[in-house]
Amino acid sequence: MSQEELKRYAVIDKILTGSMTIREAAEYLDLSVRQVIRLKKGVEENGAAALIHKNKGRKPAHAIPDEVKKAIVALKMSDKYKEANFKHFQELLEKFENIKISYTPLYEILRSAGIQSPKKRRRFKPHRPRKRKPQKGLLIQMDATPHNWFGDGKRYTLHGAIDDATGEIVGLYMTKNECLHGYFETTRQIFLNHGIPISLYCDRHTIFLSAKASKLTIEEELEGKVCNDTQFGRAMKELGITIITARSPQAKGRVEKLWDTLQSRLPVEFKIAGITTIDEANKFLKSYIPEFNKLFAVEPQESESAFRPLSGNIDLDCILCVKQKRKADNSGVFSFYGKHFKVVPKDNQPFIPPKTQINVFVSSISGVRVEYNGRIYETIPFVKPKKALDNTSKVQKSKAYTPPDDHYYKYGQALFKRVTFEDSDQDILYMLQEIFLGKYKRLA
Repeated sequence: MSQEELKRYAVIDKILTGSMTIREAAEYLDLSVRQVIRLKKGVEENGAAALIHKNKGRKPAHAIPDEVKKAIVALKMSDKYKEANFKHFQELLEKFENIKISYTPLYEILRSAGIQSPKKRRRFKPHRPRKRKPQKGLLIQMDATPHNWFGDGKRYTLHGAIDDATGEIVGLYMTKNECLHGYFETTRQIFLNHGIPISLYCDRHTIFLSAKASKLTIEEELEGKVCNDTQFGRAMKELGITIITARSPQAKGRVEKLWDTLQSRLPVEFKIAGITTIDEANKFLKSYIPEFNKLFAVEPQESESAFRPLSGNIDLDCILCVKQKRKADNSGVFSFYGKHFKVVPKDNQPFIPPKTQINVFVSSISGVRVEYNGRIYETIPFVKPKKALDNTSKVQKSKAYTPPDDHYYKYGQALFKRVTFEDSDQDILYMLQEIFLGKYKRLA
């Protein structure tokens, strides 16, 4: 018997011997008079055993079987789930192992087995969080993070965007390094799946903000001098999107918190799905985003969305690209990055006038195209006849600098699968790689 049961038995014995009244016993035991009468009757009929709870020594009906506990511990220790944090492990058990268990008992089972969560807990630092925007689409936080996503020791960069009002992921795209192509494809997902947002909140990377922007003096700004937009800034301006640059990681804390969550969860998800390449990861992320949002997204203060619909007359390939101006010759041939291209009119398109200025659109999706007078023209590679060299003259070959593969500004790999040049036109592919994979510089 427990101490409490022994105490009750001693009091009931005093009632039976007449040394204590039932009311006195009720006050002493902090029970009702009716309960003391029941206890007294039970002792008279069955002795001290009446005071022992009937479920004592019996396992609760809702208790987790020992076999399930052992299976949970074995699964957590396996290589498949070893790196998952406790909360993520709970979700994976229900999804893949058909084991549904609440977080608290799971935590107790794992901790009693001496298992620690792999997710480190930082010491709480009090701060004043910025209030969320009231509507979806008012502010999109955008950033990129390098990480060992596949567990092979190689770091790849995941570009992402999160809605400030709801915490929903609105775009994810992985490349080798942080690059213009990665941000273009992330914004493409936003436009196609949600619409055009009002503003983007990002850091001061030269992809978003010209390096010369911070070098303008007050006098120069008062004189009206401005820096040219970057290619990304120009694209967002064409769509009417405002770019807001943060001066610290804490300023865009929601996307930074997103990286903390994804760096803990995605490597485990990739391992379970057998994903080891960037292309496989980008395909997987399209289906993973809705699952993530279902778990972590919140309802906005206002139900009306601020996203603007993407109208049908907007060609994203003509916006999410690199644009430069060139001058075509009499036959519609122009030079671009050391290569020559010829403008090819189609479907009753008029020929461009001789010696006219054109806009060249270079995209890793659609290749090289030309815009003139509001019309989009396709191009084909053109090889000009080479001039005969005078053997007596000395020709100096220029030595072009080629950044190494691990250079900070070097872009991802295998980004040009949809470009439809022939195998004989490898020089064109090399030109595209130089633009999108080479050392990043502002293309005004």
